[in-house]
Amino acid sequence: MKPTNYHTYNEIKSQPQAWAGALDMLARRRDEWLEFFSAGNFDSIILTGCGSMYYMPLAASVVWQELTKLPARALPGSETWLNPALIPASSRPLLISVSRSGTTTETVRATRAFGGKTATVSCYPESELPTVGDFNLLVTAGQETSVAQTRAFSTLYLATLTLAVFASGRDDLWRELQSLPALAEKLLTRYEPLAKDLGNDLSLDRFYFLGSGLRYGLACEVNLKMKEMTLTHSEPFHFLEYRHGPKSMITPSALVMGLLSDAQREQEEAVLKDMRLLGGRTLSIAESSADVELASGLSEIARSPLYLPVGQLIAFERSVAKGLNPDLPENLTAVVELA
Repeated sequence: MKPTNYHTYNEIKSQPQAWAGALDMLARRRDEWLEFFSAGNFDSIILTGCGSMYYMPLAASVVWQELTKLPARALPGSETWLNPALIPASSRPLLISVSRSGTTTETVRATRAFGGKTATVSCYPESELPTVGDFNLLVTAGQETSVAQTRAFSTLYLATLTLAVFASGRDDLWRELQSLPALAEKLLTRYEPLAKDLGNDLSLDRFYFLGSGLRYGLACEVNLKMKEMTLTHSEPFHFLEYRHGPKSMITPSALVMGLLSDAQREQEEAVLKDMRLLGGRTLSIAESSADVELASGLSEIARSPLYLPVGQLIAFERSVAKGLNPDLPENLTAVVELA
């Protein structure tokens, strides 16, 4: 089959258009969001979701804390619902619940049970989640058909970043975010051949995804795409943590993908060098001087969604090369709903 016959491929490639649609919608909702956020006078932020929509809060919570200077933490929807003692104590918390479908049981129940103000971010207006929050953001541009999230993840991540940018009054970052669709288009065009080459290299039998700071949550998500779509051994780690045991898994058939930062790049590149010395292969993603160059000219926060598309494409290509169906991964459904 041609790549264009797969929903997953088309959803990955259409992310620039989805991001542009989301940014247009967010511009229209900005004043309403600022009124809600200002009236809440919040003293902490909790972000929650399940699966990919937990990894997204892992990344977004770092941004929220940096921009707003409020304590911010990510928790899985199940923990927020079943173990509320894990929620940091505060007098005016805000819970931000994210779900592609808007029907994920743990996320909906966590939102309903939360003792403070809630905001929801989801894709489908007919679902339950956008009826239970105090502020509800529908990002319909992120809707998709495939089971494994690609366009939905990046578009909801961008939306959640934008809410933090608005809340912090960072008009400079808002201007930067608006350049992302065009940059993503260029990135996908430039590195699709690389993704195809790596995806078709079935001599690779294990993948490791490294990231620190906000990039750790993104590494977790790209790892999940590889695991879901290709049924390949894959794991995510914080950069320097990879030396503490996991490097024992390095072989010539291992690929270590590093999502490099600016501030800690020297330390992070040293980890990749160590893995090459042990016989593994590496792939670096960074603003410049890397195997995949984002070439955005943006700050680290604003360019962070650009770390996702190439890894998504590699997973797609590997799935097809293995004779699997990337649109329908084994044993998975698009939504987990509990009785």
